[in-house]
This record gives sequence, C-alpha cells and structure tokens, in this order.
Amino acid sequence: MAEESIVYVGKKPTMNYVLAIVTQFNSNVDKITIKARGKSISKAVDIAEITKNRFMPNAKYANIKIETEKVEGERGISNVSSIEITMKKE
Repeated sequence: MAEESIVYVGKKPTMNYVLAIVTQFNSNVDKITIKARGKSISKAVDIAEITKNRFMPNAKYANIKIETEKVEGERGISNVSSIEITMKKE
C-alpha cells in the first residue's frame, strides 16, 4: 500500500522542510504533497527543487496544482493564492 504525506510550508527555515521530506521518503513514504499559500509559495518551490536536485534525484513531480482560495479575515473576504506540489519516489 502506498503511503502519502502532506507537508505544510510556513515560517520555518527551508532546510527544515527539506529534511522532513527526505526523512519521510527514506521511511517508505511513496508520495509527498507540499502545500503553501501566499508568500510561502516561493519557499515551497525552493523546497521541492532542493529536495529533488540535491538529496533525492530519483524523486519526480507527480502533480502541481495552483489555485485561488477565498479567505475571510479582519478586512472581509480576500483571495489567497495556493500551490500543491506532489512528489513521488521512483
């Protein structure tokens, strides 16, 4: 059975997320989805690229999904961009 994991990108340093992804891939997780919103999107792309190019050359992008979410905040409803990058081990 294929295991799947989700990593939510926030304010931690980039390498913390890369280490978490590499650790999960090494513990028999087959598919990992990196999720980020707003200003964290560029960090999510960096995390995926560092993981793929430096640590897991056998990892491939399975799917990349971008969308706009409506979020209700202090100033009413606003649009926030989001990204989901799914990587799998080959």
